[in-house]
Amino acid sequence: MSLTFPNRSRSYDEAGQRIRFVGHDGMFQISFSVAADAMAKMRPGTAADEAGYLQTFDTESSAIREVASKAYGRTHKSMYVLTAADFS
Repeated sequence: MSLTFPNRSRSYDEAGQRIRFVGHDGMFQISFSVAADAMAKMRPGTAADEAGYLQTFDTESSAIREVASKAYGRTHKSMYVLTAADFS
């Protein structure tokens, strides 16, 4: 099966300074996080707070999910932290 994102929910992890979301490969749930540095790279001027990061995630969700799918396609791990380097 391929990675899908049927659940559009996301949450802010203040301690980790990242947005968390999940994907699914069949019955397996894959955890993803997008680091704050990646958000700032995607949308310079992003407010460095929960609302700013969530807004950037929502605006850039297609690109984020594409990068997540590529990362998963390379290694098939159960957890990923996507950083600015992944969005080059």
